[in-house]
Amino acid sequence: MGIDLEAFFEHTKNTDLEQFHPQLRQALQQHFEQKSHGRSGEWDTALNSMPQLDTASFSFNDHSVTILKPDTLKLDQSSYVQQLKAFMPWRKGPWNLLGVEIETEWHSDWKWQRIIPHISSLEGRQVLDIGTGNGYFLYRMLGAGASLALGIDPTRIFLYQFHAAQRLLPPNGAHLLPLRSEHLPAFGRFDTVFCLGVLYHRRSPIDHIQELMSYLRPGGELVLETLVVPGDIDTIFVPPERYAKMSNVWFLPSAKALENMLRKLGLKEVRTVDINQTTTKEQRATDWMTFHSLADFLDPHNPSLSAEGHPAPLRATIVATKA
Repeated sequence: MGIDLEAFFEHTKNTDLEQFHPQLRQALQQHFEQKSHGRSGEWDTALNSMPQLDTASFSFNDHSVTILKPDTLKLDQSSYVQQLKAFMPWRKGPWNLLGVEIETEWHSDWKWQRIIPHISSLEGRQVLDIGTGNGYFLYRMLGAGASLALGIDPTRIFLYQFHAAQRLLPPNGAHLLPLRSEHLPAFGRFDTVFCLGVLYHRRSPIDHIQELMSYLRPGGELVLETLVVPGDIDTIFVPPERYAKMSNVWFLPSAKALENMLRKLGLKEVRTVDINQTTTKEQRATDWMTFHSLADFLDPHNPSLSAEGHPAPLRATIVATKA
């Protein structure tokens, strides 16, 4: 594989995360040995043919993660678009890379705007993002002042999307390791842990929340965004088969039930800060993600229901503190 992950280990050398380097290196070695991908050669070729810069101007505080094209760079825009499209589907974003607007499936900027007013300042913080996807949120976290934004996601194509942006930037605090959360050590060091859109995919939600807690330092903050259903403290829905045409949705609590679970696990200052009905303006097919999207997962005659007749996707953001 043509992607070099050493930047993370250099960035965290002589920090309190260095002690975990051997375990992370071993996990990465096992990941690449066990999970090869048939398109890796194609993706390596596309990535290596892209510009590599370290002086481009950039902004992580706009709706798009924006990296501007230097005036001195000669770029065949149509060829660059095709290189970027080699990494489709682009799900999280939007991005503006050297003048190419990547309209992603998700308006992830809307989610970020819903979350950021309700969490502790990220200024100077070490941040971990579980299920980061292509790293869009990592750059938004840097824009909010994080000193380190480490993303974890095993999906190989997201790693290439991240590096398509990262190779245009000077060394920075954003890093993505292609691992699953259960392969991580119990760091106990991170100031903030984000877990956005992951919990409902986990067969054992309590075990997963305990994993998330193990990454936090005492007093650290957990930011959890997940699908919920309407209801009271006793409401938990386990889809009998598919939910919104997804076969890997295991657990949909009400926000109050999830709050109760977090308190039972020992988290403090638990509060639901946002509940939002996902719309087809926020999640939709685009030229950069041409597969089925939310509109295909809902009842065509009643968008308040999923295709199976269950309540349509409703997302809650819950913030809590580790004691």
